[in-house]
Amino acid sequence: MRRLAILGAVALAGVATHVERSHAQAVESPEVRLSTGDADKLRSAGATILFWSQAQRDENFPAMEKLFPGHIVKAGGKIHPLPQGKPLPLDAAVVDAYMAAQNVAGLIVLQDGKIRLERYARGYSAEGRYTSFSVAKSFSSTLVGAAIRDGYIKSVSEPVTKYIPDLAGSGYDGVTIKQLLTMTSGVRWNENYTDPKSDVATMYAKPVPAGVDPTVAYMRTLPRETPPGEKWVYKTGETNLIGVLVTKATGKPLATYLSEKVWKPYGMERDAFWMIDQSGQEIGGCCLSVSLRDYARMGQLVLDGGKGIVPAGWFADATRAQVETSPAYGYGYQWWTYPNGYFGAQGIFGQSIFIDPAKKIVIAVSGAWPKATGDDLKAERAVFQLQVIEAAGK
Repeated sequence: MRRLAILGAVALAGVATHVERSHAQAVESPEVRLSTGDADKLRSAGATILFWSQAQRDENFPAMEKLFPGHIVKAGGKIHPLPQGKPLPLDAAVVDAYMAAQNVAGLIVLQDGKIRLERYARGYSAEGRYTSFSVAKSFSSTLVGAAIRDGYIKSVSEPVTKYIPDLAGSGYDGVTIKQLLTMTSGVRWNENYTDPKSDVATMYAKPVPAGVDPTVAYMRTLPRETPPGEKWVYKTGETNLIGVLVTKATGKPLATYLSEKVWKPYGMERDAFWMIDQSGQEIGGCCLSVSLRDYARMGQLVLDGGKGIVPAGWFADATRAQVETSPAYGYGYQWWTYPNGYFGAQGIFGQSIFIDPAKKIVIAVSGAWPKATGDDLKAERAVFQLQVIEAAGK
């Protein structure tokens, strides 16, 4: 029971908002021209999405590209196989109860790279794609690793202002890329999903002049709360800055770079969709729409080590506790760490990729919780994750 209680305390992550572009080098924007109406819609998206009704969540989470502009992350011709494995010896009634209680639309379990359980509900299917919310953060941090391997970024020890000079003179002076990745910048932030006036809900509410990056424009106004490296505070806005940083360093839209470095070489099966902000920059901290199997493939990529994509040892560093968030829990490079060596990616309203590296298990879930986060929902999910792990050992 102690293991269940520990797992049940897992903190959730992230929310929809956006980043911008004021590039030092020109970046070719794929496939999207923003209208004034799009810009107005995107400025209010953070607050709007947080307060959708259950019916709106069910309808819109699998169809974000119908509501908002974005860029396509193109898949290639090669598909990383996910062969069928031995069915997981887990009572169907247990699975049904979990999916019903958590409003789960898609559930998949891999072990040793094989599918042991795959279920869909609520009108969703293997042919669709579902919004990630903050699960996208773990994808964005992987692109930092890719940019280091490619030589666009020297190391995580470099200052953020080297790549985003418009942050100079702000609370981000002296903050390193590593401190951005681990959310230990020391800059003050409010990530309260129930507060319509929080930073996470309002950071893009005000229009900015043409050519000004909306993420940078907002983040540079925030005061420093503590010296860099001393305090962990969860900040979606900082992952949005990571997205800006990668785009500036590589000179490529995030969707293009993700396609080149992950989607095509690893063999993702379906195109993904990445929502953009009012400047045309992908939202680094949120809002990828990905098929369930490709979420699972991302977990498998981490288990496989990311050879040829990120530097050797990148995922070992990214998925270990660089900072403690609460007793027995931690945060790596935009990955959450849990007891027993487990780690994962998390997003509000129940999105998750959970990984047990010892048993080589990946559990990916897409769904529509009745609220952004809650200890009761997290505890139910934790119980089910343990049931899967225990069944996989039989």
